[in-house]
Amino acid sequence: MANYFSIILTVITVLSGLLWLYDARVLKPKRKAVIAEVETKTTKALTEQQIDTLAPQPKLMELSESIFPVIALVLVVRTLLYEPFQIPSGSMMPTLLKGDFILVEKFSYGIKDPLFQKTLVDTSLPERGDIAVFKYPEEPSIDYIKRVIGLPGDRIIYRNKSLYIQPACAVGEKDCEEMKVVSTSLKEDGEYFSGSSPLRTYEEQLGDVSHEILIDPRVAPRTMSYFNQPGTQKDEWVVPEGQYFAMGDNRDNSRDSRYWGFVDEELLVGRAVFIWMSFEMDRSSDSWLPSWVPTGVRFERLGSIE
Repeated sequence: MANYFSIILTVITVLSGLLWLYDARVLKPKRKAVIAEVETKTTKALTEQQIDTLAPQPKLMELSESIFPVIALVLVVRTLLYEPFQIPSGSMMPTLLKGDFILVEKFSYGIKDPLFQKTLVDTSLPERGDIAVFKYPEEPSIDYIKRVIGLPGDRIIYRNKSLYIQPACAVGEKDCEEMKVVSTSLKEDGEYFSGSSPLRTYEEQLGDVSHEILIDPRVAPRTMSYFNQPGTQKDEWVVPEGQYFAMGDNRDNSRDSRYWGFVDEELLVGRAVFIWMSFEMDRSSDSWLPSWVPTGVRFERLGSIE
């Protein structure tokens, strides 16, 4: 849907820009010539009303002149700088909640054209722990948001709800890092729920990034549903070059790289950096208002995303 909007916005920008240019280069000189000819035949200066009557600007040209600068600015900001997104599910709880509205920094992972999303200028690559928005590999028209866990060349294991990472060995290095479990510490139970079941909140240290994750003790590991990479065990993956391994912070309620594989760098949209609005969306089913109508505003959630 987001890509369709980019296409529509680009088309409108180009059309309005061409109309504005045609008016400025062709029609406007003709209007000026008509006004100048009349002014030579009168001793009084023409009023604005008389000018508008004598040589009116076509409504379509007037509209294009008004909207082109605005939508061109919107296109530039949305394509190169920042784009707003809404969090539609709880897969990134507790970091991001359903009803959060976030800003995604588009230039973090390269500057792309608005139509075909091809990288025009390389800037930087995702780092471990980034919260990234990307095109869902199985349906690129859908935007997904997950945390980057594995970088190209990393070996990842998710076993018994514990995450293990062996970072890629740098070219030319002989002493590579060993496989290590990602450090976690239990914080509390019962602040977040899946249905009526309380979830366990852990503090996870992912490289330099410290963040919270949720574990549902009722849910058994879904190993048989995991993406099976040839040459590895069912709960083990080696990240190919130019691709990334992403997971949701709500570990037992997230469909992520464990189930569908890797994220190609060409599918990256940007890095989530800021929550600019957050609505509570817990309206009961018997309410006379639609479910999409917020029940409150969570002002305490506004700010930078960790």
